[in-house]
Amino acid sequence: MDTRQDDLRRDLDAALHARKELGKEYEPELVDSFLSRLDARLDARVERRVAERMDDYEPAHRRRPHRPGPGPGSSGTRLAVISLVLGIPLTAIAASPQSGGFVGLIVSWAGIVGVNFAAAFGNRRDRDEPRARSRSRDDWD
Repeated sequence: MDTRQDDLRRDLDAALHARKELGKEYEPELVDSFLSRLDARLDARVERRVAERMDDYEPAHRRRPHRPGPGPGSSGTRLAVISLVLGIPLTAIAASPQSGGFVGLIVSWAGIVGVNFAAAFGNRRDRDEPRARSRSRDDWD
């Protein structure tokens, strides 16, 4: 038998023996006392098992940090969708013979692609480079 079970059995035997000696009027206090010791043991066992399981996982300080990229709700995605939506009428206008035809089409789409590249690389630069320290007025002199 396990020593924890032996301790539990001894505590139960002591509670029953105390009940015999003290009488039924102390029974609620004896039961509460026994149950509080049992709860403490169960809590310790649960905490020990949780700690063992947590040891199996990689510590948070060793994990690679999450670097948020453009996601479904990010400004980069919104800019791309807006560019495509505005690209349809711009294509129709720029490709018309009055606006320059094929050259107008190339210029309008080059502008759309340029704006998207500038936004994408600007966000990437902000994410990858550490922030520059702020300079006082004396640093400029």
